Amino acid sequence: MKANVHPEYVQATVKCGCGETFQTRSTRAVINVEICSKCHPFFTGVQKFVDTAGRIEKFQRKYAKGSAASATQKKA
Repeated sequence: MKANVHPEYVQATVKCGCGETFQTRSTRAVINVEICSKCHPFFTGVQKFVDTAGRIEKFQRKYAKGSAASATQKKA
């Protein structure tokens, strides 16, 4: 096996968007994640939306107009 080919495997700190931190090992010293096992809906049983750049509001506005238009067409 060649020498000095593999990256260094060091103690790493994982930081979540919810504030949770834990230690693991990786080739990076610090790893930033958006969702961890403490805040992920699969593990917590609580659904929460992680909104990036207003996508949920954009979706709701788009389909709120469509449902209002279809409701007025049914009345006529």
